[in-house]
Amino acid sequence: MNKDTIEGNWKELKGKVKEQWGKLTDDRLDEIAGRREQLAGEIQQAYGVTRDEADKQIKDFEQISKR
Repeated sequence: MNKDTIEGNWKELKGKVKEQWGKLTDDRLDEIAGRREQLAGEIQQAYGVTRDEADKQIKDFEQISKR
């Protein structure tokens, strides 16, 4: 799943993202609007992880979401 796929399927994926990262509010998810870089930054801030870890979590999420 690439950047465009996340943005294009955001409405569909938003619920799954909220399940995965429950600390992210609906308002924040609306502002992110599928932009991968913003999502990584929000995960990093909300969960206190490094940027590399946030990117890894998104990559893992993308792999699961493909199925």
